[in-house]
Amino acid sequence: MSLHSGIPDAIAADVRHGERLEWWTLLWIGSVVVVMALVMGASQAMKSAVIEDVLSLIPAIVFLLSAHWERKRANARFPFGYRRANSLAFLVAATALLAVGGFLVYESITTLVRQEHPTVGGITLFGHTVWLGWLMMAALVYSIIPPVILGHLKHPVAKRIDDKVLHTDALMQKADWQTGVAAIAGIVGIGLGWWWADATAALIIALSIVKDAVTAIEKAVAELLDGSPRALDSKGLSNDAERLIAALKERFGDVEVRLRETGRYIAAEVDCASPPTLPTDVELLGREKAWRLASLSFRPG
Repeated sequence: MSLHSGIPDAIAADVRHGERLEWWTLLWIGSVVVVMALVMGASQAMKSAVIEDVLSLIPAIVFLLSAHWERKRANARFPFGYRRANSLAFLVAATALLAVGGFLVYESITTLVRQEHPTVGGITLFGHTVWLGWLMMAALVYSIIPPVILGHLKHPVAKRIDDKVLHTDALMQKADWQTGVAAIAGIVGIGLGWWWADATAALIIALSIVKDAVTAIEKAVAELLDGSPRALDSKGLSNDAERLIAALKERFGDVEVRLRETGRYIAAEVDCASPPTLPTDVELLGREKAWRLASLSFRPG
């Protein structure tokens, strides 16, 4: 079986769908950043939310870049193609998610340790003084809506094309709207005189973000080190990998099977002599996921 060159036709439409979602992400989250920056004030949660929104653009950007490179065909300089562009993009996206969580943790803890008392003043609009907190919360409500919708749309696409970059970006969208909810809680706390509410709300969300990021980085590093294919939402072996191992053992007996993951694709190596007739990728993984098998090789014992 030969290595795939470019994106297989079986998933090309879904990859294009993912790209459209990422362009919408850049547009909508970019508008959120502008709106949030205009009403940020002195709120720690608002400041953290703005920086988190800026960093959340990174996964969308690297997905678009990796999809562009993945379409390039193999050549003399890159005889195996550019499928590892997706693996590298996954590491960058996971690192961006960790940076978001780490920044929020640092900012929240330092605010609590210093016992900083944020204040939210008023602003004059059309001759009337309005508490800036109302504008902040209105901006935060706006900042929550696009990530909820985009994250919901990205999850099924990421699953169909086994794209960990898009899946990580969906996690980033989750971090976006959770940070927005925490910031609203923090501003309400400031209005009630609870100086600690602002930073505490951001800290609770930040710890959840860090947990997701660490798991993603572990999987990204494993992928770059030719580790076994991992599931999108856990560190365990993916269902496709388990199915492929079972199919190869059923076909060739109790042999050692080694799998490695490159981007969204799987390469398999079997410890036995090459058979006269090779099984097809459809026989091994089924028609829906046959495209994932990039290569199948045999190593006589």
